[in-house]
Amino acid sequence: MQDLLSLDGRVALVTGAGQGVGRQVARHFAAHGAAAVVVNDYFLDRAQAVAAELEAEGARALAVACDVTDYAGVRRMVADAEAEIGPIDILVNNAGNAGPETSIADPTPFWETEPEQWAPWLGANLFGVLNVTHAVVGGMVARGYGRVVTIVSDAGRVGEPNLVVYSGAKAGAAGFMRALAKAVGRAGVTANCISLSAMRTPATDEMIADDDVRKRLLRSYVIRRLGEPDDAANMTLFLASGAASWITGQTYPVNGGYAVAM
Repeated sequence: MQDLLSLDGRVALVTGAGQGVGRQVARHFAAHGAAAVVVNDYFLDRAQAVAAELEAEGARALAVACDVTDYAGVRRMVADAEAEIGPIDILVNNAGNAGPETSIADPTPFWETEPEQWAPWLGANLFGVLNVTHAVVGGMVARGYGRVVTIVSDAGRVGEPNLVVYSGAKAGAAGFMRALAKAVGRAGVTANCISLSAMRTPATDEMIADDDVRKRLLRSYVIRRLGEPDDAANMTLFLASGAASWITGQTYPVNGGYAVAM
């Protein structure tokens, strides 16, 4: 029987793949036959470590350091990667939070913040998605095949009071993907989002280390556990595979029942 999740012959680029969800997505892709995985991270040593993991398991990987908010840098990254390993067939926009900063919640009320405090959230979660997608989607359209998957957040679906700008940025990325899906669908390119809630990643380690904080957090979840990188990577693999060839313009919650959608 054909493996519907096989990525045989496809080249994937995963942003923010030096740890957490992005790392696991890269591992899933390599395990399911991707021809090569471009492992992007802001920090080269993190990207290299993940690329080494993939290569140790027999996959081809390329580590690239690039700040996704730097459009010129993104264009160079994509051009160099494609020159070395071939055209990118699958893009996963995973880089997020506040860029290389690992903080999540900011207790400062929005009305007490300044525009310069908004920039890291908008840069990583909205403009980074625009930059990397712009750099690869034209080639996908020209070749008649492509998969774009953007990791968003339930903050963008339901709103989080301590993450006001982040919520707006993620909602913007999801809206962009819906419009992109309509723009590129006839060329054989799909565009979808995965909406995550609280995940066990390096960005949340400090917060969830407190038992009381973790217990309060889990009260909001129908399934009483935090999400794991595997949970996000499973859905990402599905949307990147041939099994999802007739799915586009959608946002899939992977959230343990934190918020439900019809």
